[in-house]
Amino acid sequence: MIFNKLHEECGVFGAYAKEKTSVASTAYYGLFALQHRGQESCGIVVNDDGVFQYHKDGGLVNDVFTPAVMAKLGEGNMAVGHVRYGTTGASDRLNAQPIVINHIKGKMALAHNGNLVNSFELRQELEMQGSIFHTTSDTEVISYVITKERLTAPSIEQAVNQAMHKIKGAYSLVVMSASKMIAARDPNGFRPLCYGITKEGTYIIASETCALDAVGATFIRDVKPGEIIVFDGDEIRTIEDHCNTAEKKICIFEYIYFARPDSVLDGKGVHSARMTAGACLAMEHPVQADVVIGVPDSGLDAALGYAKQSGIPYGVGFIKNKYIGRTFIAPGQKAREDKVKIKLNVVSETVKGKRVVLVDDSIVRGTTSARIVKLLRDAGATEVHMCSSAPPFLYPCFYGTDVDSQENLIAVNHTMDEICKIIGADSITYLNKDHLCMLIGTQKCEGYCAACFDGNYPTEVPTCTSKDRFEKKLSERSKKK
Repeated sequence: MIFNKLHEECGVFGAYAKEKTSVASTAYYGLFALQHRGQESCGIVVNDDGVFQYHKDGGLVNDVFTPAVMAKLGEGNMAVGHVRYGTTGASDRLNAQPIVINHIKGKMALAHNGNLVNSFELRQELEMQGSIFHTTSDTEVISYVITKERLTAPSIEQAVNQAMHKIKGAYSLVVMSASKMIAARDPNGFRPLCYGITKEGTYIIASETCALDAVGATFIRDVKPGEIIVFDGDEIRTIEDHCNTAEKKICIFEYIYFARPDSVLDGKGVHSARMTAGACLAMEHPVQADVVIGVPDSGLDAALGYAKQSGIPYGVGFIKNKYIGRTFIAPGQKAREDKVKIKLNVVSETVKGKRVVLVDDSIVRGTTSARIVKLLRDAGATEVHMCSSAPPFLYPCFYGTDVDSQENLIAVNHTMDEICKIIGADSITYLNKDHLCMLIGTQKCEGYCAACFDGNYPTEVPTCTSKDRFEKKLSERSKKK
């Protein structure tokens, strides 16, 4: 895969009401707030007294869920929703979530954010036992493991509990049965998950707090790493068998790029974290300049932090086309390049004749950075000093961020001087990885995963690391036939 920006797996959402209500609309607005986490496909499953109605398709939330589709979903007392960018499995409609399973013990709908490190092995084991897979995603692997455990477990929550002994890696789950809703987070807590309650008494589960805000829910707390929370009638129960079995390792790139600035993850505001990153860059890389600008949207907060720390005025350097999504979401290099051309336009009066500090969230392959620097040069900037609010990407990620090989990572293959020349900047700096702890207010380098920067993986590295490993497997089988 060739990429310019990073890909994230997805966002999950759940709504649990004590009485029948318009949970489909609640899920719609929740997914709309989480759209930044995935724009390939989306889906909603509504539970009306054990009867599941669902719709999922490729595209954005407001395109997929038309008034006619929403009317078909109707009302219910529970709903599960999902927005997706796939890191394991193809990006077609088949892999859209939530996954709905019908089995002898009842129905189940499952939405998943993250990436398993042992999905390939689990899938092979399940197939040898007779399981037939309809998708190429690791989410279906999770659903099959839970379903298999449910055959002997006394309840759906115990099935999830037992399944968590087998699935390894990153997963924040929302699971819905005919009568219960369950939230579960992996023991490392790689991906965020929280829950809250609306004034009407509807419980909301979401990847980020911004989704709670969007549906008028008050934040209660984050789901603990390893915790299972069961919403069942008037009762909320927790299972903590997997808590404190592994070191907490939330993905640091959630704070740098993935999450919305108005979200709070595990008690730390994303906006504040990005401001801190910008301030660190200003201390690490002081330059003589006239204006500081950020690349919309995730570079803006860091640019503000840089300007505040350095004393250099902050300016609006780019206007973003609000009707086009994150560039990295478009599958295929040509599609991404076409989108970049119309996504950003320079405010020439901000940069013309000036020395510019340009702050972006990261530099992955370098081609997007080069294109943005050229836009500033063409608009009359006399100098461009590039700053990345993330350290250099040096290693693959196996937990839901689509850094799946080192061959395309510019920092692996080039020196700092070479990178500077490639992107056309006058200077370049990255955030020091030793300062990552400052983003979330910790004194030591603990509590977060930065394996893509330092290679220190919190789990075993998967034996089969290709993101399209399931497609390759299916292709090999076809050739044998």
